[in-house]
Amino acid sequence: MGFIYNIGMHLAHFGLKCASPFNEKIKSGVLGRQNTFKILRENLMPQDKTLWFHCASLGEYEQGLPVFKALREQFKTHKIVLSFFSPSGYEIRKNSPITDVVIYLPLDTRANAKRFLDLVNPELTVFVKYDIWPNFLNEVKRRNLKAILISAAFRENQSFFKFYGNQLRNALFAFEHIFTQNNTSKKLLESINYNKVTVSGDTRFDRVSSQLTIDNTLDFIETFKQDKLCVVAGSSWPEDESLLINFINSEASKDVKFIIAPHNIKPTQIKNIQEKLTVESVLFSEKSNKNLETTQVFIIDTIGILSKIYSYADIAYVGGAMGTTGLHNTLEPAVFGVPIIIGCHHEKFPEAQDMIDRGGMFSISNQKEFNRILSELIQNNQKRLLAGKNNLEYIETNKGAVNKILAHLNL
Repeated sequence: MGFIYNIGMHLAHFGLKCASPFNEKIKSGVLGRQNTFKILRENLMPQDKTLWFHCASLGEYEQGLPVFKALREQFKTHKIVLSFFSPSGYEIRKNSPITDVVIYLPLDTRANAKRFLDLVNPELTVFVKYDIWPNFLNEVKRRNLKAILISAAFRENQSFFKFYGNQLRNALFAFEHIFTQNNTSKKLLESINYNKVTVSGDTRFDRVSSQLTIDNTLDFIETFKQDKLCVVAGSSWPEDESLLINFINSEASKDVKFIIAPHNIKPTQIKNIQEKLTVESVLFSEKSNKNLETTQVFIIDTIGILSKIYSYADIAYVGGAMGTTGLHNTLEPAVFGVPIIIGCHHEKFPEAQDMIDRGGMFSISNQKEFNRILSELIQNNQKRLLAGKNNLEYIETNKGAVNKILAHLNL
């Protein structure tokens, strides 16, 4: 199986290079990986003490950030290497202030793993949630380097727990300890005789809670919202935007304001949203030339401010679950105590079902259901406030994963 996996990695490398001229995201990854070892050589010296953090993409970075910050504080003289697999994570966090070196993780070949660890030689390696790369982890284990996996979430149908999953399953044993989000994940690990497990919970609860400790003021949003009820749609995809646009055009009162922060902020997608709206709208990029007070829809064609925008929401819609792209972060609006609406495809997101069960989140599968739920939340103050309160309590109840991880590390 190892031979087949390694052949597959080399074929994947060839396939990505062939596809790169036709896809900007793939191209970014291919070009970025070509520079990885050069960046490491230029920024690391043999005598440097290092930590290595690895994340699949941006979501895992945000998930691991509370632990990364704590380790940065504890190991002030160490150099921290942060690796991403996905271009979306690398491009947005390539200037992360908590790290010294940010790179693309090279493709998972034995030669790359040896070369990488020769240069980095981390005192501690932290992987977040998943993105298990067997060659890198087997080399970590061979060198007796300390590694942990945090916020891990496993499902029974994953390869780790199948008869054909030896390669991935064995890689898990490179971790000195695995911190899982839930007891189900712990039991699955124990079923393959991995027993160094702690149910710590999800570090995202700690991450979003920290949002309440900073200044979330955005003057232009205050000018736009005034004293009116505001619906914020975050990380929306076209199938989400269709629901919102239809509601705004045909159902919404002029006294309700809407903020749409699309996941895709390419000009063509932004233009498509604006052209379909029949009410007055404004783009973030053009806000200085517009009258925000009289505008009903604010379209955010930039990144990096959504978590602050959620602080102005009375109702939130989080995208991704109407299609197959995957539900985006629902904890970000939940921490501000607002009710949340999502699509129907949320099976892989246990926090969504938890909030649905608590009455703070509402799952819809079509336009009719969306219109009904959103109208109820707009018109029924008591229902809206209670749902938001339930979400905030859910966040408060589930904090503390970071402290459990740091306690194990004796920090």
